[in-house]
Amino acid sequence: MNNPNGATEPQVVLERMGEHVAVIRLNRPTAHNAISVAMAEAIETYAAEIEADPAIRVAIVAARGKSFCAGADLKEVAAGRGLALSRPETGFAGFVWGRKVKPWIAAVQGAALGGGTEIALACDMVVAGEEASFGLPEARRGLIAGAGGAFRIARAVPRAIALEVVATGVALPAQRAFDLGLVNRIVPTDRVMDEALALANAIAANSPLAVRESLIITRAASGGDEEARLRQIQDAAVERVLAAPDLIEGATAFSEKRAPVWRT
Repeated sequence: MNNPNGATEPQVVLERMGEHVAVIRLNRPTAHNAISVAMAEAIETYAAEIEADPAIRVAIVAARGKSFCAGADLKEVAAGRGLALSRPETGFAGFVWGRKVKPWIAAVQGAALGGGTEIALACDMVVAGEEASFGLPEARRGLIAGAGGAFRIARAVPRAIALEVVATGVALPAQRAFDLGLVNRIVPTDRVMDEALALANAIAANSPLAVRESLIITRAASGGDEEARLRQIQDAAVERVLAAPDLIEGATAFSEKRAPVWRT
């Protein structure tokens, strides 16, 4: 499995951890693993390879550095490449809407903000470090969590908490996220990958067919059948937000390090 970017320091790395587990690792630690166009393309390619490889039974999304993922790379957005961060078939980061038959685990060692939380929510399970946090701060910038975060968060935590998360933009610390059920396991930060691998290997030891078929049932029971309708509602909301002046004001205020003046 080769890196499609051909770079010496690839922004995304694909690793095999034993016979049946694969890891997609975000590798832009100095940029808090913010998703670039190259990363979205690589993640999409690697996820497809994992799903197509019969030897791989479980997949992990992890990251290098202090942050898991800060969401979209605002430099790409400023350069007019924002739409390319969402792939036509698989959505943001080449991942959030991708077809997933196998179980996916997010190994979150630090802050997962905006699209970072949306990547975690697109996985089936989450292992978090004690220093991890989960937040959807889009409303602070005149945006909404339009890559599934605004409705998937409501499946992961109680309704009132989900509403607070999307309306305030305040992040949930790891322990709070664990207590609410968003996180499966919480461990010291330096043990996140070990714990994610232990969980992956426990799953991989079972019948691959039984696991896949069980996932179909459980995903559907947790609201998976409604996803197409929810995406339509979400996409309409995103369109309205993108057409409003608050979007430009939010980005400008952020870059100028001042409080935004909302107009809508």
